[in-house]
Amino acid sequence: MNIFFIRFAFLFITFFSFSQSYESKIDSIISLKYSTNEPGITVLVAKDGKVIYQKAIGKSNLELSIPIELNSVFQIGSITKQFTAVSILMLAEKGKLNIEDKIGKYIPEYAEVGKDISIHHLLNHTAGIKNKTLLSERYNGSRMDKSPKELITYFKDEPLEFIPGEKFKYSNAGYILLGQIIEKVSMQSYGEFIQENIFDKIGMTSSYFGDIRHSIPNLTKGYIIEQNEFINADYMNLSLAYSAGAILSTTEDLLKWQNALLSNTLLKESSIKQAMTPTLLNSGKRIPYGYGFRFSKLGNSPVIAHTGSTKGFTSIALFLPQENIYITALTNCNCKNVNNIVKQVAELLVPKPDSNKVTAVTKTSKKEKKAIAVPVEILNRYTGTYEVNPNVNLKIGLDNANQLYLLAPGQTKRVELFAETQNLFFIKIVNAEITFNINEMNKVISLTMNQSGRKIIAKKN
Repeated sequence: MNIFFIRFAFLFITFFSFSQSYESKIDSIISLKYSTNEPGITVLVAKDGKVIYQKAIGKSNLELSIPIELNSVFQIGSITKQFTAVSILMLAEKGKLNIEDKIGKYIPEYAEVGKDISIHHLLNHTAGIKNKTLLSERYNGSRMDKSPKELITYFKDEPLEFIPGEKFKYSNAGYILLGQIIEKVSMQSYGEFIQENIFDKIGMTSSYFGDIRHSIPNLTKGYIIEQNEFINADYMNLSLAYSAGAILSTTEDLLKWQNALLSNTLLKESSIKQAMTPTLLNSGKRIPYGYGFRFSKLGNSPVIAHTGSTKGFTSIALFLPQENIYITALTNCNCKNVNNIVKQVAELLVPKPDSNKVTAVTKTSKKEKKAIAVPVEILNRYTGTYEVNPNVNLKIGLDNANQLYLLAPGQTKRVELFAETQNLFFIKIVNAEITFNINEMNKVISLTMNQSGRKIIAKKN
């Protein structure tokens, strides 16, 4: 945790220089959360299908002190759903199924309860099938191998939660059924189909389906955090995740996957457009999900993405179609917010609504903040050094023009602080605030730094 506090302090400097390259700015975002001696992350950013940034930081294996490399293999969790959805569409293009087919045609257990459920409903999570699977944290048999039929048996008798097409509700169970449909139609196991029709076809040589009992080169180990300590994540047999979340891959292979989708290597343009388009409920309401792809916006830029999580791993793959930028990040500890990190990286790369206007914003307001005048005698009370950690101090100073400033440890560039109230100050060029804390004796005892919801307190020396 010490490294976190130090890096948080340095972030106030590393973000302020507009002359920095994107590389150093992205490095700053990542290094705020990840260090070399902890479970880590690998990040890839591509523009027009070409890599413009890659980074690997942290340990793949803490016990053996093995570092994460760019080719380290991670569990990608629910990003697997993209592969499942595309496999269904590949079979549809070959005329082997129709997405409007009722699922009882392929899965006898759903001949009755699924009489109104189409493959389309499974693909976009509108089938009404309860998200009850053996992936549940309450399940104690996570080390046991299960067949697809056994997975389906676990939830097949559950009543539907709503009429198919009436609502959107995310369901791993629905994607497990899609995996079984792929097997029935292709006469191959799901893993064999994915390997032959996707991995081999587009050169995803570091991607695998499911069985981590086999030797996998550059395999990363998963961790969780308990009481501020990293411990080994529980082993989970990936047969439980099956077609809803059992693929392992690398950031480089995921870029191959993305490029194959956009170049129509695997699907016709019409099919991939269908997958990457929000779909409709029975009411005509549009939902923010297609077939294995979620939709949102970042400023004025559309976002197509999916996230994933298994025991000890988190992942995200994000595409900005307007900018033709693809960002993916894989981690081996599900204790940090990788989605927020990728969002910050994306924010660097998308056009600002008004790049000529510098504003400071808070969570509750988008308005430009106005600085007020504070008497110099009050400003003088805030000056001094503030201890972030032993031997790590921030300096608050006052220049000849009575401008309050912050100087981070080891830095020479001052950062100006502007008063919103007499003890709350903001920084104009990033979303950051500093509050000076005063005790009952009217003495300044500490400051609190707050950026994007992350806070640290530094005591005044």
